[in-house]
Amino acid sequence: MSVREMRSRDDLSLVLCGEAGRGIQSVESVATGLLKSAGFHVFSWKEFMSRVRGGSNSTSIRIASHPVEAPLDRVDLFFPFDAAALRHVQHRVTSDTIVFADEDILDAAPPSGDSVIMPVPFRKTAEELGNAVYANMVASGFIAGLFDVDSDLIGERVDSLFTGPRADLAAVNNEAARRGYDLARKIIGDGLFRPGVTIDPEVHKQMFINGAEAVGIGALAGGCNFVSSYPMSPSTAVLVFMAEKAREFECVVEQAEDEISAVNMAIGAWYAGARAMVTTSGGGFALMEEAMGLAGMIESPLVIHLAQRPGPATGLPTRTEQGDLQLSLYSGHGEFPRILLAPATAREAAELSRRAFLLADRYQVPVFILTDQYLIDSYYTAILPEIDDSPPIQNIVETDEKYRRYRLTPDGVSPRGIPGWGTGLVAVDSDEHDEEGHITENHQVRTAMVDKRMKKYEAMEQDILPPSLAGPQNYDSLVVSWGSTGPVVREALQRLGRPGVSHLHFSQVFPLHADTASYLGKARSIILVEGNATSQFGRLLRAETGYEATDRILKYDGLPFTLEELERRLAGLDGGEVKR
Repeated sequence: MSVREMRSRDDLSLVLCGEAGRGIQSVESVATGLLKSAGFHVFSWKEFMSRVRGGSNSTSIRIASHPVEAPLDRVDLFFPFDAAALRHVQHRVTSDTIVFADEDILDAAPPSGDSVIMPVPFRKTAEELGNAVYANMVASGFIAGLFDVDSDLIGERVDSLFTGPRADLAAVNNEAARRGYDLARKIIGDGLFRPGVTIDPEVHKQMFINGAEAVGIGALAGGCNFVSSYPMSPSTAVLVFMAEKAREFECVVEQAEDEISAVNMAIGAWYAGARAMVTTSGGGFALMEEAMGLAGMIESPLVIHLAQRPGPATGLPTRTEQGDLQLSLYSGHGEFPRILLAPATAREAAELSRRAFLLADRYQVPVFILTDQYLIDSYYTAILPEIDDSPPIQNIVETDEKYRRYRLTPDGVSPRGIPGWGTGLVAVDSDEHDEEGHITENHQVRTAMVDKRMKKYEAMEQDILPPSLAGPQNYDSLVVSWGSTGPVVREALQRLGRPGVSHLHFSQVFPLHADTASYLGKARSIILVEGNATSQFGRLLRAETGYEATDRILKYDGLPFTLEELERRLAGLDGGEVKR
């Protein structure tokens, strides 16, 4: 395909790649912000190595005329910032790819195949301004020029980045961006490149937000006023966001000395009347499991944001996987209720994080928000749910002398008091206890208390989110996904356009909605799509409904599914009869 034929495309994939420490994220931040401000739909995702310097990190930016929330494998526009970057992304480069790079990089590692090579003096232009470090801003301006972004927006964007003590750097960075913009406009003027994507005025009504920010926004909307965590990628981004907003929203943010302290602080905060969250990843949550049992026994609300990454142990600490479903489902010894939510997009991350606080408070149980590195670090143009100014509902009662913390109730949910509000004693105990909270070894009381706690599952039924079905109601095949795989499955099926195939997506993975079995029972074949090696959600569906998947499309190399890959794998399935 010639360069000119790109005019017919309504989306383009732009890839930046270079070693850690070279400012790839800076180019992403500036360029995506400008493209979104100009009115393009933008989605970006990144893959990066676990190192501060060196290696090869890449960011893939999808620019479209319509909403997009799924990653592409193809590379239309490639910006390698060193020779190693060319080798790192070479498997994605085709004859349709245009490579923009400094001449010395192209000489050191010439791209194979018939890709279109366009030497651009990013570094030379930066050095003319006094320092090669400005090459990132030259590249940012160049990208804006390729897509005809209003030059006034560039100045506004650059000025917003260089304020306070850094204000004196605004002028030279503006000049670097302007020169990059001029380089791109010359290419456009010479007819060498013309993008086919067009702007959408609706984009101006949307936010440009990543998954971590969405989780934080949802938590604050849910009334979160206490966060205690120990940093661990990829969940640290949520901790950082909450710390940045702590003063504005009167939220205590505590970096604890370890994960055990963090989760126990959160439980203590709920006991005192706060609305608390811990944000962690698999290895960190493994240390919190004993406290899960404590929360279950004392019937404490608790919100856990668990950003999944590949394990076991340190695994691939900067990559993605849906490998901790079973960890969160079966964590903590003994039996007690819990809720597992798994957002698919930034919008859902905000919605479900807010919902997590409502459910934790209402049912006095641990509630998980299961994300992953891919969702947390990806950026979306998204319309977030409307959030009113009314304070969240507090299910706390004023106690009196007859108050019993664990009073037996028909739905298993006892009145929750907090110390100091009322005249009653709020006694909690990690041993089995009677209605007043006093330790007991009475067998009848033990049975009654276990039954009381487990009754909450029946009460929760009114609040379980149903799965969403896309496609015909009378389907032959059903493709099932959960969490962050939802958008890529949806678009892959749209592109395949096969009759009789529908998509069932779960954003609440436990407890399952009562309609789950009826959805599965209508299908001749069930295809599970998951980012793990053992089809953890498939196992859960089989245990809860008796239906077993016909086929499984699994991925566990540390990268998300791309649209083309999933399309190929779905198209290659033979299908078969569902086992019942």
